[in-house]
Amino acid sequence: MTKYLISFPSEAMVLTDEELPIVAADARAVIEDAKAAGVYVFGGGIEEQVDPVLVSADGTVSPEIYPDSRLKGGFTVLELPTRADAVLWAKKMAAACRCPQELREFMYDSAS
Repeated sequence: MTKYLISFPSEAMVLTDEELPIVAADARAVIEDAKAAGVYVFGGGIEEQVDPVLVSADGTVSPEIYPDSRLKGGFTVLELPTRADAVLWAKKMAAACRCPQELREFMYDSAS
């Protein structure tokens, strides 16, 4: 099976304070469904209050990250038999989060 990344940048989720707990509960329900279906690998949100750093092979740590690099928001990794299945799960996440989701496929790695 193939692993898929379903994600959204934080600025895509535009919610009122009243909507936030409802959306959070809906998103958790989709995650629980994915767990029950046995397709959930892991997920979460990027902590945007902590700045990313670039760590070089020699151990040097720099605040200068790759140009145009932006990983923020929320993500879920699911392991699914087909891309069509991944699109269906992304649709569920989009409905729960009230924003479109990006869908990416991980390359196959026999060690993972």
